[in-house]
Amino acid sequence: MEPVKVALLGCGVVGTEVARLLTTQADELAARVGAPLELVGIAVRRLGRDRGLGVDPSLFTTDAEELVTRADVVVEVIGGIEPARSLILRAVEHGASVVTANKALLAADGPALYEAAAKAGVDLYYEASVAGAIPLLRPLRESLVGDRVTRVLGIVNGTTNYVLDQMDTSGMGFSEAVEQAQALGYAEADPTADVEAFDAAAKAAILASLAFHTRVSLDDVHREGITEVSAADVRAAQLQGCVVKLLAICERGTDADGGEAVSVRVHPAMLPREHQLAGVRGAFNAVYVEAESAGQLMFYGPGAGGQPTASAVMGDVVAVARHKVVGGRGPGESAYAQLAVQPMADTVTRYHVRLDVADKPGVLAQVAGVFAAHGVSIEAVQQRHDDAGRAVLVVVTHSATDAALSATVDELEQLDIVDSVAGVLRVEGGDA
Repeated sequence: MEPVKVALLGCGVVGTEVARLLTTQADELAARVGAPLELVGIAVRRLGRDRGLGVDPSLFTTDAEELVTRADVVVEVIGGIEPARSLILRAVEHGASVVTANKALLAADGPALYEAAAKAGVDLYYEASVAGAIPLLRPLRESLVGDRVTRVLGIVNGTTNYVLDQMDTSGMGFSEAVEQAQALGYAEADPTADVEAFDAAAKAAILASLAFHTRVSLDDVHREGITEVSAADVRAAQLQGCVVKLLAICERGTDADGGEAVSVRVHPAMLPREHQLAGVRGAFNAVYVEAESAGQLMFYGPGAGGQPTASAVMGDVVAVARHKVVGGRGPGESAYAQLAVQPMADTVTRYHVRLDVADKPGVLAQVAGVFAAHGVSIEAVQQRHDDAGRAVLVVVTHSATDAALSATVDELEQLDIVDSVAGVLRVEGGDA
């Protein structure tokens, strides 16, 4: 059989592992594909660096544009928007199928890439873009395509999960937990993309697009990071039998006119400790999928790192290489539903509101009156004193819109009896 020519764009942590697998497992990969996989080049920024791969030095090149024109399969693991976008489009135009781990690019400009691949009759696979080694996107795109997915709830960023886990189990503050994550290699020197939830929001856009057959971009995702989560918030969750997690939530709902819509959001939330996602520890990822016929499904595993991500990349490489050998293509974009994306203001959930209040009669009645005035029903109230002896009022609500809760908080902050709104966290998972 003629070999399937593979070009690799990028040789960082993931790219190095992909190159290693292509060379050290060549015989097994050839048996699975039905033809040898020939690594024809590795595009890097600088030549001459010893990457310890043991491959022919002549394979390394700085001319990525030329490299993609002589490959059957192009693997893009350089990340970012440009030059990744231009290189992928150039590869597709020259008849190459593409495997990418680039969640930022897919969330920002996925439709253009899907359309280019469809026009050229080639594959665009991206299993590694969400949740590392966890087989998640292919089940959504293929295994569940005959079902109706109603909700996707997940922990899709290992860095933030590690930070929040340390705050919960070790009593660390946010900054201390981030520093420890950096020391262990779980967080970048600049952790902004993780802790401000840009990474998780991009993944949520991809998950929602696949689950609901609707184009969802990064701009459609409501995003809140974990920088405002305090040790007091974590402690308050513990007292309620909950844990704080950064969640990506994609679910079907209805718009203001009663039509079907989807909501897509990423934010910290309280989860009951008995919920399946509450026990996800350290830098692991897990995604909980609900479908009408399949019911409740759980996907769990390492969500980042060179080896786990390379595993997902190689699964895609084998799949698209097989198509090159036997003909045909895998599934492309499915956006037929074209559902509206619900504004965050209309999204319904439950809330945990913690207030520092005056310690005197009538406080509870005034606070309850504000909630009632905005149509926010109270499920439970707890009054206690903190370590400094100050009065603390904790209110857990029934489901309400985000707009109603925001208006409630704004009015509470104006009350003389309220010293401060010390914390507001959404509550998820009570029905699971």
